[in-house]
Amino acid sequence: MTDPRTLRLPAPARGETPARVLTIAGSDSGGGAGIQADMRTFATLGLHACVAVTAVTVQNSVGVSGFSEIAPDVVAAQIRSVVGDIGVSAAKTGMLASTAIIEAVAAAADEVGIGRDHAVPLVVDPVAASMHGDPLLAADALDAVRTVLIPRATVVTPNLDEVRLITGVQVTDAESQRSAAHALLELGARWALVKGGHLRTSQFSPDLLSDGHEYVELSAERIDTPHDHGAGDTLAAAITAALSHGMTVPDAVAFAKAWVTEGLRWAYPLGAGHGPVNPLWRVWADRIS
Repeated sequence: MTDPRTLRLPAPARGETPARVLTIAGSDSGGGAGIQADMRTFATLGLHACVAVTAVTVQNSVGVSGFSEIAPDVVAAQIRSVVGDIGVSAAKTGMLASTAIIEAVAAAADEVGIGRDHAVPLVVDPVAASMHGDPLLAADALDAVRTVLIPRATVVTPNLDEVRLITGVQVTDAESQRSAAHALLELGARWALVKGGHLRTSQFSPDLLSDGHEYVELSAERIDTPHDHGAGDTLAAAITAALSHGMTVPDAVAFAKAWVTEGLRWAYPLGAGHGPVNPLWRVWADRIS
C-alpha cells in the first residue's frame, strides 16, 4: 500500500512560478466534479490551473438537470489565449458536450502544441455521462470522440460505461479489459487506461494501463463509500499534474490512482445524493497530523 505521506509533487519556492496546467472541461454547479474538481486537485498538488470552460451544467448531488454549451470558437479562444501567454506543461479534457466543441478543441490543441504528437501531453477523460447516468455528450459526438479526440490523447482514461460506448467492448474481467485497451489504442491513443472501479468483483479496484507493448496492472483498495462524485475527473487531473512534472505515463497513473484512493477515503456527504471525492484530503490530513 502506498504511504499517503509520500503523495506529493515538487513544490515551488516562495515567489517562484509553479508548473502550469490546463483543464478543458465543463463547470459543475455542485462543485464536486468538472473544472471545480480539477482545480482543487491542481491547487492541492502545487500547480497553477488554467481553464477553458466548455459548458455550464445545472447539477447538484442528485443529478444533472441541464447544461448550456459554450460557443466552440470561445472554447478554442480560451485555449489559445492562456497557452499563448501563460504556457502549460500538461493539459486534460473532460466534458466536451458536442462534435463542434471537440473539433474546436482539437484544432486549437494542434495549433498550440498540445497532444500525443506534441511536447505538451494531453490526458483525455472522455466524459459521456454523469455518475447518475445523465448525458453530458451528444449522441452524435461519439464518432468525434473516436476519430478526433482519442487520436490526440497521450493517455485516455474511460470508465467501463465509456469504454462500452466508445469501443463496443463490455468489460467484465481481465481478458475483456485487455481487449478494451487494445480497441482504444487502435483508435490512436498512445496509452489507454481502462479503469476497473465499476467491476465489483473483489475488494480491490483493478485498472489496466497499456501502450500495446507494456501492460501495467494497478490495483488499489476499494474504499467502501457512496461519495465518489468526481472520481474520474480527480484521477485524470492528478495524472495531468504528475505528467506536468515530467513523470512517465505509468508512474503518473500509479501516482494518480493512489491519490484518488485517498480522496475516496476522505470523501464526505453532501446534499441528498452522492458527495464528492475529496481532492483536499492532503490539506486536511496535514492539518490533523
